[in-house]
Amino acid sequence: MNAKLSEDKKTLTLVIPFDEQGTPSASGKTQVHASTRGNLQTAVMVNGRSLVVGLNAYTSAKNGR
Repeated sequence: MNAKLSEDKKTLTLVIPFDEQGTPSASGKTQVHASTRGNLQTAVMVNGRSLVVGLNAYTSAKNGR
């Protein structure tokens, strides 16, 4: 994952691999398309401290569970 802070635009940009098909979540209720698989420390500094990001991008499972 790559994180970039634009202080002038007040935006945080994250770049993370995306899997269009996705993989089943542990419960099987969703398809996970992108995930940090927990919290990750980034190189972005906020008030002298590293920014930590946790991200999950998912859709409902195909079978509607």
